[in-house]
Amino acid sequence: MSLLSAKEIMEIIPHRQPFMLLDTIEELTPGIKAVAKKCVSYNEPFFQGHFPTEPVMPGVLIIEALAQAGAVAILSLEKNKGKTAYFAAINGAKFKKKVVPGDVLLLETEIIKSKGPIGIGRATATVEGKTVVQAELTFALS
Repeated sequence: MSLLSAKEIMEIIPHRQPFMLLDTIEELTPGIKAVAKKCVSYNEPFFQGHFPTEPVMPGVLIIEALAQAGAVAILSLEKNKGKTAYFAAINGAKFKKKVVPGDVLLLETEIIKSKGPIGIGRATATVEGKTVVQAELTFALS
């Protein structure tokens, strides 16, 4: 059973369809860590052009989904409610495997450093236990 539904996620982060890339939150430690799920469907709008004969989820959207998971973690702290987490940097991104329709992405972002409005998250996306993307994401709260 999921911890938070898509509707509950939208009460924490400002993203909306078609750019809200999380289906559920499976684990949450406010200010520390969030683990989310994204069920990748052939009906995703980006598959119309990426690529019509071989649908592959764009890597930048996997990074965005990881950032949204991190935003849920940091914005679920009472002192950060109502704020927005913006990208400040993406470092060391590695794309190890394609993500295709039918995959279930497990998106884990752990906040490893936070000082004032700036923080860094260690982010890993997996499919069936295999890492598909890793990155370090820096955010700025506003």
